[in-house]
Amino acid sequence: MKPTLMILAAGMGSRYGGLKQMDAMGPNGETVLDYSVFDAIRAGFGKVVFIIRKDFEAEFKEKIGSRFEDKIAIDYAFQDLNDLPEGFSLPEGRTKPWGTTHAMLAARDVINEPFAVVNADDFYGADSFNQISKYLETSEDGEKFNYSMVGYPLRNTLSDHGDVNRGICRVENGLLNYVEEHEKIKRDEDGQVRGFNQAGEKVDLDENAYASMNFWGFTPSIFDALNAAFVEFLKERGTEMKSECYIPTVVDQLISSGKADAKVLDTTSSWFGVTYPDDKPKCVESIRQLIDSGAYPSSLV
Repeated sequence: MKPTLMILAAGMGSRYGGLKQMDAMGPNGETVLDYSVFDAIRAGFGKVVFIIRKDFEAEFKEKIGSRFEDKIAIDYAFQDLNDLPEGFSLPEGRTKPWGTTHAMLAARDVINEPFAVVNADDFYGADSFNQISKYLETSEDGEKFNYSMVGYPLRNTLSDHGDVNRGICRVENGLLNYVEEHEKIKRDEDGQVRGFNQAGEKVDLDENAYASMNFWGFTPSIFDALNAAFVEFLKERGTEMKSECYIPTVVDQLISSGKADAKVLDTTSSWFGVTYPDDKPKCVESIRQLIDSGAYPSSLV
């Protein structure tokens, strides 16, 4: 069975100042996620599921989805603030999305096969899709859930224009041993990379450590695990106006409890992305260089 690619494209783009998932980065109006879908098709994926919001559904389908309808099976799922487990309701005044765990749960009824997850605004590279596609083609759960992750060195995932959020990983014998989401990561004036852990403490970070860029490989068993974790999250932090439930946090809980393993996949691909408006020129130039090298055609549209 061919794996599916889930693309998380429902973000608000608050730090970018707009819907960066639909902002042109390639020479002919291509978005970053256009290149992800192109790479997924080359790597043997059989379907793409876009996680979006209803308020830009028509624009997204016209500008993005329509480009691939004749090349690969396309489906959509919608992240909605009010889509909550039974017994929970949206706190008055909350407008911020619930995070990547909630975004993934939007697709729980449309994915029944092994699948990969990527962010819409991150460029992951062709080899990374090849690596995870090969792994997913034979991926099945045994005594533990069998998951995977493409890892990138933290130093290559920082922005020169502000702080970023990353899942910082520890790897042992090729398996993910530990991952903790850190926020507001940046290189300080003394050259040390620092960020805030989930306890709110500012800590030094190893710039050579693997960072999770939300490029995960899962079996469908993840959906029940995500739902259970999201319920616990809502019990503990559901009344906070800006709390978010992150995929790395859930995976870490599954690993630490002995319920899952996650294979860390090395890749020769380089990651780049856009968090802030000033990141865009570097992203545009990186894509141009890849086209000049012959890695991508001059036009995807």
